[in-house]
Amino acid sequence: MEVTRRQILNYMERNCKVDAAELAVLLGTDEATIKSEIAAMEKEKIICGYHTMIDWDKAGVDQVNALIEVRVTPQRGRGFEKIAERIYNYPEVSSISLISGAYDFLVTIEGKSLMEVSRFVSEKLSPIDEVVGTATHFILKKYKDHGTILVQKDKEERMLVIL
Repeated sequence: MEVTRRQILNYMERNCKVDAAELAVLLGTDEATIKSEIAAMEKEKIICGYHTMIDWDKAGVDQVNALIEVRVTPQRGRGFEKIAERIYNYPEVSSISLISGAYDFLVTIEGKSLMEVSRFVSEKLSPIDEVVGTATHFILKKYKDHGTILVQKDKEERMLVIL
């Protein structure tokens, strides 16, 4: 990948709202080049989408997130692809990744309650013929997500005195 594209992607990964003109100045090129490269990368599906990170706790929205490890028996001739497709088509699933280790997939889901997440696992995920085991981990608190620190330190109110 050429240097300009890599630089554009590095900036946009941290701030998808960066203005093309600002990015051009930062990279020492012109705005038309930046817009052209971004459009080309969107068309090539290098840039797959744009997302806003929201701290739902601060927004006052009750939401439960869980990581589910899933062990499967891959289908002959199709490997993991068909099973992954079946899982990622559920609206509750926000991400699915093929992983190494004791489990095959790591599935991230969102629900309104612990019970809703548990029902998803027991009623939708576990009944899939190829699924041979699951382990559910509820996310209790996020400290950092997608490179963004979500917690704020309390400021020290006492003055530092050096003798």
